[in-house]
Amino acid sequence: MTPDSTLAPELVERARQIRLLALDVDGILTDGRLYFQADGLEIKAFHTQDGHGIKLLRQAGIEVALITGRESPMVTQRAAALGIEHVFQHRDDKLTALRELTRQLGLTLAQAAYCGDDLQDLAAIQAAGLGITVPNAPSYMRGEADWVTARSGGHGAVREICDTLMDTQGHWAAVIERYTDGASDLDTAGRGQR
Repeated sequence: MTPDSTLAPELVERARQIRLLALDVDGILTDGRLYFQADGLEIKAFHTQDGHGIKLLRQAGIEVALITGRESPMVTQRAAALGIEHVFQHRDDKLTALRELTRQLGLTLAQAAYCGDDLQDLAAIQAAGLGITVPNAPSYMRGEADWVTARSGGHGAVREICDTLMDTQGHWAAVIERYTDGASDLDTAGRGQR
């Protein structure tokens, strides 16, 4: 069992080098719609499969960051729930934030994947080792990305990215093993510690 991947074969080697996945929030982790209650409170909907994919990716040793132009308590809460330590809010200068983070982590831009869906994401998509967008992004954004996911933003696109990165880097068999009956046998034998 392997993940469905829409990654072009020529990008697989680049995907193997990725050590950081940086994500825009609105339009990537959400469907891009903003919901406001009568009291002005903003509400966001996140996909649980994306969240689980992020947790698995982090367990595989790949850092995850959020870089968003908006400021939202929901983003802070979601990042905390997923264990994401690197959160940049109210940042329209996505490439500057990505460069700051790669320097901080001792990585190059070639080791970073960036997924965004609108113009403020363009420079980061172009500069990253793997520039990603979603099918619901404008056509001019899809034309600039290395990879356009099959799933839309807010509907499992991030999970698709996470699964594909884990698969290309050889982590997928261990993920599956963790969720099969064989994993409990390994744990009982003391060999399944992760």
